[in-house]
Amino acid sequence: MDSLPSTPSQIAGHLIVECLVAQGVTHAFGVPGESFLAVLDGFHAYRDKIRFVINRQEGGAAFMAEAVGKMTNRPGICFVTRGPGATNASIGVHTAFQDSTPMVLFVGDVASDQRDREAFQEVDYAVFFGPSTKGMAKRVERIDDPNRIPEYVSRAFATAMNGRPGPVVLVLPEDMLTQETSARPLPRVEAVEAWSDPGALRQLREMLLAAKKPFVIAGGGGWTPQSAQALQRFAENWKLPVGNAFRFQDTFDNHHPQYAGDVGIGPNPKLAARIKEADLILAIGPRLGEMTTSGYTLLKPPKSQQKLIHIHASAEELNRVYLADLAINATMNAAARSLEVLTAPPEVPWAEWTAAANADYIANLEPQKLPGDIDMPAIVETISRLLPQDAVLTNGAGNFASWIHRFHRHHGLAKGHKTQLAPTSGAMGYGVPAAIGANIASGRTAFTIAGDGDFLMTGQELATASQHGGKSIVLLLNNGMYGTIRMHQEREYPERVHGTELANPDFVALARAYGYAGVRITKTEQFEAEFKAALERKNGTVIEVMLDPEVLTTRGTLSGIRQNALKATKSA
Repeated sequence: MDSLPSTPSQIAGHLIVECLVAQGVTHAFGVPGESFLAVLDGFHAYRDKIRFVINRQEGGAAFMAEAVGKMTNRPGICFVTRGPGATNASIGVHTAFQDSTPMVLFVGDVASDQRDREAFQEVDYAVFFGPSTKGMAKRVERIDDPNRIPEYVSRAFATAMNGRPGPVVLVLPEDMLTQETSARPLPRVEAVEAWSDPGALRQLREMLLAAKKPFVIAGGGGWTPQSAQALQRFAENWKLPVGNAFRFQDTFDNHHPQYAGDVGIGPNPKLAARIKEADLILAIGPRLGEMTTSGYTLLKPPKSQQKLIHIHASAEELNRVYLADLAINATMNAAARSLEVLTAPPEVPWAEWTAAANADYIANLEPQKLPGDIDMPAIVETISRLLPQDAVLTNGAGNFASWIHRFHRHHGLAKGHKTQLAPTSGAMGYGVPAAIGANIASGRTAFTIAGDGDFLMTGQELATASQHGGKSIVLLLNNGMYGTIRMHQEREYPERVHGTELANPDFVALARAYGYAGVRITKTEQFEAEFKAALERKNGTVIEVMLDPEVLTTRGTLSGIRQNALKATKSA
């Protein structure tokens, strides 16, 4: 009897890459390190199937991986070296955790025979990334046996996608990566759907029928075009007002006549009042964090004044902060499809309530008069009008993002594409690499709004775009300060400015040095021509907007904030 042919062996570093290919990964982001040279050689071996995008700093690489995870609902992949590489990348891991984004971070580590001696750049990753409700990762594991690589990679993908999506860290000892193995990749892992309990759905329907002023807050991770479309049909059947959770503004079509607005930082005051007035909140997907609840004031924990139905993909998240009147453990695709088949009555008592919520949203699109030669609402209108409907919009953290949050209207997932990539973690520097990563991975038009402080956190990743044929358009608002902190400073310590002023480089020259086009505008009427030119260019563009420091928010001025604070101090 002939013996079966033996499985050819390869080094473990190559198997890691082959396992990624088996999972459908087409792009991985990272900064090279000597601790995972064998993996880099694997990327060379499989270069016709997967692309390794070389970044200039690990934080930028992790942000790019997180952005791809957000966009695809499958883990974004990042490779970094031990110690400083891993700690630099932690900002992207933390963002993936808070934003419920699937991601896998691979960390090249010290050799096995050097562990626990505080070897060069050694870190205890289980302690550092601390998997817990207060940590940065869902799971942290070390692969010591090359024959188990397929098992660990498969589990990492399953963990990252199932339940509440999030990041997983896999640690790769340097010596393990050079060992021979005949192990083979496991099949592609798909996320598991958790369906709503039929009894809970009946109770949900009864609670809706008993309500007078219901309100839906939709958001969180795990949404697909199909689930967003099912959500829309459910809302239409029941004539419900829908608001999107903080930085998940593409979950429900902003052009829909039942859209009520962005339930995020500094929401429309009328929207905030409406949520407080509601007698039933149906939260589908969000974890109801600090930003979505305006510092836990719109809904007060542990038991909100409004009746609360909370649907979430993670059982651990339900009843953790808010004790819900009805908690349903379901993934977004399953939940939305369950809701859309609930039979609605011919008439509901809240039709006027829903229409008024949308009217408040439309009215909030009318801007206040602000000083200076730059009209930011007019600029955002131009961006919204000219960007392709499937364009990706990204931002980091700062008051500058509120211009897009308030005035841009996403068609979003219901139209087939995720269009907002933004950090609910509040991480500065996210927008620039997120847009570049999204463009490289998908080819879609990518737009970033950034502040001067935010841009310089990760602006070097423009070099990554130029090297890898990526293109993004960056609207850089330059007001010479860390604007958000200055706003808080003027509120709490008026006229005592310290630590928030910035001396900036020539951003136009800097953009050009990185291979981008760079232009500067000082008047609104200059913008449209420059934006059209940026859309037509093959390479990326930075459009620097010289913004009057007085224009600190979409609703008020720096001097106004200061004067109000001084009045409050005198009257105290």
